[in-house]
Amino acid sequence: TPYDVMLSESQERMLALVRPGHEDDVRQLFERWELATAIVGVSTDDGLARIVDGPDEVAAIDVALLTDPPTYEGDAWRDPGDAVLAQFDPGTLPDVSDASSALLRLLASPNIADKSWVTRQYDHQVLTNTVVVPGSDAGVVRIKGSKRAIALCTDGDGRAVRLEPRIGGARCVAEAARNVACSGARPLAVTDCLNFGNPERPETYYQLAQAIQGIADACRALGTPVVSGNVSLYNETPDGPVTPTPVIGMLGLIEDVSKVVRMPFRDEGDRVLLLGAEVPQKAATLGASEYLALEHDREAGPVAVDLPAEAALVSLLIQAADRRLLHSAHDCAHGGLAVALAECAIAGDVGLDASALDFGPRLDAALFGEAGARAVVSLHSDDVDALTALAADCGVVATPLGTVTGSALHLGQALRVEIVDLARAHRDAIPLAMGDAALTSTEHMS
Repeated sequence: TPYDVMLSESQERMLALVRPGHEDDVRQLFERWELATAIVGVSTDDGLARIVDGPDEVAAIDVALLTDPPTYEGDAWRDPGDAVLAQFDPGTLPDVSDASSALLRLLASPNIADKSWVTRQYDHQVLTNTVVVPGSDAGVVRIKGSKRAIALCTDGDGRAVRLEPRIGGARCVAEAARNVACSGARPLAVTDCLNFGNPERPETYYQLAQAIQGIADACRALGTPVVSGNVSLYNETPDGPVTPTPVIGMLGLIEDVSKVVRMPFRDEGDRVLLLGAEVPQKAATLGASEYLALEHDREAGPVAVDLPAEAALVSLLIQAADRRLLHSAHDCAHGGLAVALAECAIAGDVGLDASALDFGPRLDAALFGEAGARAVVSLHSDDVDALTALAADCGVVATPLGTVTGSALHLGQALRVEIVDLARAHRDAIPLAMGDAALTSTEHMS
């Protein structure tokens, strides 16, 4: 029909409200970026959205139906099986017997492995504005004509959402905030993508409603409103619905791009600290973890989030970056502390001596537990006291881990792996899985 243009779901289109008299200014701005523009209407004060075709009005609707829509309340209850899984105690499983081998397997798992095979297939250096390329906690793009830059990331944790939808939804937002804060950016706003099964099923409706509540909880705690998003429902196969997976896109702002913080360990002799919970971890932090799924084939266990602690850590990271105290920062998330440290070492091609660490009674939890509100940072030894004092002011525990040095990741008496072996596992996993033998560690590291 002639009105398909009003109803079609073509991508890459946005509406903008422009002040009268500035239409040409906006048009010229869009043309600079090779984007088409068209004036499609004007705002009115009669409360109606009207669509006209020439002289004919073809549709009119009260905008209140859009601004205050009717609410659909479905039946909702928690899947009893998920509730049982969430009560599983990972402490009943045997502790890790070979931490070095487990770390190598984690680095090669699809959720953790290097994604360069994907990101190198598109131009992420458009107009040379990119400051931090894909592969770090957040991508950073400068705003030309100013000192500012924006940081962007996306995060999701379907396992946690399945086990505890409200807590899991909040964890997704918290991780995204940590990621932009690790770059030195202040989290500003969220866009979300809600991927669920059939909401007419009470179990799925429960997951959807609870996850949205969790996202709202975290956004209020972190001061990051949801400014846009989309929903993808009815994602099912004959085997059942997809894992409930809200994906959070977070936008952050860096006032001075020269203060951006990157992930790689940088200078020999730098001190490495863990910001957040202390190193020994309870077995419960293995709940919904990559380690538990990979090593024990279990997607189970308790899920937790501490939103005040997340907000405190974000504040600390931003202040530390602003004072130029940090040489690197990286959040602890999938794979836990050991994976976070390995990724910093791989990216910087330099090792870490943390041989004096005591990991407590559960080595697997200390190395691979996924407790939130944590980040690892490196800095010059002269700045450790300043960072420790700032952390105390923010109410964040700062634990010394070790020193950037050598060619291996050395954690306590339980784990020592050469960086070249960590890099091979991390960088080759996806190319090998995709049958792309052309991408090897040698090419990646050249």
